[in-house]
Amino acid sequence: MSLPRYPAYRDSGVDWLGTVPSHWQVDRLKAAITSCKNGIWGEEPKGDDSDIDCVRVADFDRARLVVDGVVPTQRSVTQSERAGRTLQRDNLLLEKSGGGERQPVGQVVLYDRDEPAVCSNFVAKVTLAEGMAPRFWMYQHAAAYAYGVNIVAIKQTSGIQNLDQSQYFNERGVFPSYAEQVQIARFLDRETAKIDALIAEQEKLLALLAEKRQATISRAVTRGLDANAPMMESGTPWLGRVPAHWEVRPLKKVIASAKAGPFGSALTKDMYCASGYRVYGQEQVIPADFTLGDYFIGSEKYSELQQYAVTPGDILISCVGTFGKVAIVPEGIHPGVINPRLIRLRSRSHVLAEFLVTVLRSNIVFEQFSLLSRGGTMDVINIGTLNGIQIAVPPLSEQGAVCDFVVAECARIDRLGAEAKRSASLLRERRTALIAAAVTGQIDVRGAVEAEAA
Repeated sequence: MSLPRYPAYRDSGVDWLGTVPSHWQVDRLKAAITSCKNGIWGEEPKGDDSDIDCVRVADFDRARLVVDGVVPTQRSVTQSERAGRTLQRDNLLLEKSGGGERQPVGQVVLYDRDEPAVCSNFVAKVTLAEGMAPRFWMYQHAAAYAYGVNIVAIKQTSGIQNLDQSQYFNERGVFPSYAEQVQIARFLDRETAKIDALIAEQEKLLALLAEKRQATISRAVTRGLDANAPMMESGTPWLGRVPAHWEVRPLKKVIASAKAGPFGSALTKDMYCASGYRVYGQEQVIPADFTLGDYFIGSEKYSELQQYAVTPGDILISCVGTFGKVAIVPEGIHPGVINPRLIRLRSRSHVLAEFLVTVLRSNIVFEQFSLLSRGGTMDVINIGTLNGIQIAVPPLSEQGAVCDFVVAECARIDRLGAEAKRSASLLRERRTALIAAAVTGQIDVRGAVEAEAA
């Protein structure tokens, strides 16, 4: 879409705005509001008329810049505490505490609901002044956030970022007429909806590719590569029918050994040192990258923990928290041991480690993990869980071919996925750039809005 620029511009004197249309005003952001009221957390809901929806930062739709739909949290807030805090449609909400390195505090969204609510103590309710179009200001704050206008107002406290609201609203923005604000907001509503639909298509494609990837793996490790091979009932619901010449066996029958990481006080972080023998954990297994990690133990402790040592070809499984992630130990690794969050498997001679890893990464096994591994407050896998996993084992001569097929097919699917991610990323960049261009007057959208209306 090619849009004209305004007839005349002037220097705004503000870095993030640059030149702006000559007839626009430049003023402090606080000139657009009448109040900025901190939220309240209240008390546990009591089941009476003091209960009210409470909007948290987690309820911010950062892509669409709104809070709408269902707010899942209710808190007990008295009528006196609600004074000045009850949200109404078209209030803005400012994230004043939270954030992080990749997502700094200071996001602003629009409250787009009719139901009464308050916001939590990490959020502030912003009431716009008369003559300010809510959706225009939603977009202007989004552009300011993209340019990092909020960064200078961030104060760090005990790992939580806090926004100095006064300093933030003392930054400057642009003030078109109310009529132009409405036109710009309408233009952006329409155009961002189109971009959002394209992003949704890419996200749907990514989901389909992820399903196809898993289906490809699961089919290969249960059906094999010969579509004409005679089939038999496996006797296991997760496996269904398998090639008649394959064996259905519990995992304990195809591994030479299974070893859980050191328990209790056998290995603790106060035993770590700056160099020596590496301690392998989930930070290597989850990304399947054995070059990562900076936890080491000395030679004396390594000698004590020899039974937990890793060698190339070992299969490591994360067994606590982010459970069921699997990696094979490559050649040339730094000598070391597993930590308490891993289980080490060694396959028997008639089963390739690569084939076993392929099977363990499939939904066929993950569904069994999910059913068998519930423990306490987090998912846990233990050796007993692993022993009960049923898999289908082809002859050794077929295992390599299955692995090669899965690697090739997954690489093809991953290339498609990477292209879909790239497309979605470019669309998000385009969305951000379009919002910034419209709200700072780098494009004149008035004609496009009028033509659409006509």
